[in-house]
Amino acid sequence: MAPFLASLARDDLAPATLRGYHYDLRHFLAWHRTVHDGAFALEGLADHELIAYRQHMIAAGRRPATVNRRLDALRRLGRWARRTGALAVPALDVRPMRTVRNRQPVGLTDAEVHALLRAAGASSHGLATRNYALTQLMLQAGLRVGEVAALQVADLTMNDRSGSVRIRHGKGLKAREVPLNATARRALKQHLEGRQASGKDAALFVSSRETAMPVRTIQAVIASLARRARLKRITVSAHTLRHTFAIGYLRDNPGKLVELASLLGHESLDTTAIYTRPSRDELAADLERSRLNVDG
Repeated sequence: MAPFLASLARDDLAPATLRGYHYDLRHFLAWHRTVHDGAFALEGLADHELIAYRQHMIAAGRRPATVNRRLDALRRLGRWARRTGALAVPALDVRPMRTVRNRQPVGLTDAEVHALLRAAGASSHGLATRNYALTQLMLQAGLRVGEVAALQVADLTMNDRSGSVRIRHGKGLKAREVPLNATARRALKQHLEGRQASGKDAALFVSSRETAMPVRTIQAVIASLARRARLKRITVSAHTLRHTFAIGYLRDNPGKLVELASLLGHESLDTTAIYTRPSRDELAADLERSRLNVDG
């Protein structure tokens, strides 16, 4: 797998994407060892092998998105192998699982947002301003957790009445600039004022060891804050804050799908359109108001 992974790195894929392919291929190889006596041979990769792997994942209860992502990693491996001459078989063509996404992603309610922010502001060990700024930035700008982890102080531009954050390497290595509202600017200014003197190239959010917070640490911080805020309606992750931003943006700015796609860094409007779909609560409320909702 090493030459294949090296080729992906040369294709300028984002680090998170590279890690995902590596993890997915390791999962496939682990499964392969359980069903075959011999070692995996790339030239033996064929449709029937992928079909068996797909059925194994379905039986294990894997989500369609997970199954399709892992199959995509193997299809990409097959394309690379044919291009380099390592695999002399027809193109791998295994149907993905159908995914039905007829409801918008779930975000936090206003009350849950306030509870999360209170928990962040009450953080101990001198981490209150950092955790509060981190949470506000993700809620007010809708950044991906990987984008937040990569931010440097130099990526911020903040004035009294305006501000922005520059994403240098978004998904697909695309750069963009996201405006910062007054709430985000205040939280970030308080965070930076409490930081030890550091240059523009310093990481925006650092751990207690004064090193840049990695993605896993940021995810752990948000999960810990959600537990302290006693948020139990849904599982709260860093990505939940991105969903909350997107849902809130369209609620306040109906129809501005192109603008939201630009803020989120989506390449396709189809990806952004999931936020225009009805939520479970909205569908339930519609049925409660139905004129047919009467006893006989």
